Amino acid sequence: MRPILLSLAVAALLPLTAAVPLIVQAQQTVKQPPLITEFQQIEDKWSTSLVRQDQYTLETILSPTFVDISPVGEVSTRNQVVADMFEKSEPQQVTMEQRVVNVRMIEDVAIVDGTYVERTKLNGVEREERGVFTHIYQHAREAWVCVQSQRTALPAEETEKKSTEKKKSDAAEPFHIPLFYKGAESTKQTSPQPAPQP
Repeated sequence: MRPILLSLAVAALLPLTAAVPLIVQAQQTVKQPPLITEFQQIEDKWSTSLVRQDQYTLETILSPTFVDISPVGEVSTRNQVVADMFEKSEPQQVTMEQRVVNVRMIEDVAIVDGTYVERTKLNGVEREERGVFTHIYQHAREAWVCVQSQRTALPAEETEKKSTEKKKSDAAEPFHIPLFYKGAESTKQTSPQPAPQP
């Protein structure tokens, strides 16, 4: 009886042991390229410093010559970005998530593209914004510092739903093929026009 149970247990575990290399292989293929991983860590520090109002960390990430272009086109310097973190009349960060999608290198400059989702709060009202960003980093003094930031907000879901709804045409004959079908006029019999008299 014991040999039968032992063989059943081995038969049950055999498919699991065969699946382990596949799971390990799948985990290895998910790994990000080293550049994306490196800049993702910087972006995570940036997000955390905004939410926690950590001025020191933010100033180590942003260059003194940093320029920020907001989704609405406002241009700010590093000092203005840091000051806005503490300004009560400005929306305060509740959460910020930035995901690096692509990194391109040009000598000591890195162009980082990605997506972001930020939640802000002002006067008790929370607002969520989703969009894409481009951050330009320069390698200076053994570290990467951001010199330029550009964000573009994506349209809100409500706007997308309205724009994707199809409108029904109220035209009598919306389909028209030039030269073959001239709408309702093509079914009317036309009498020949008399030639003009000289």
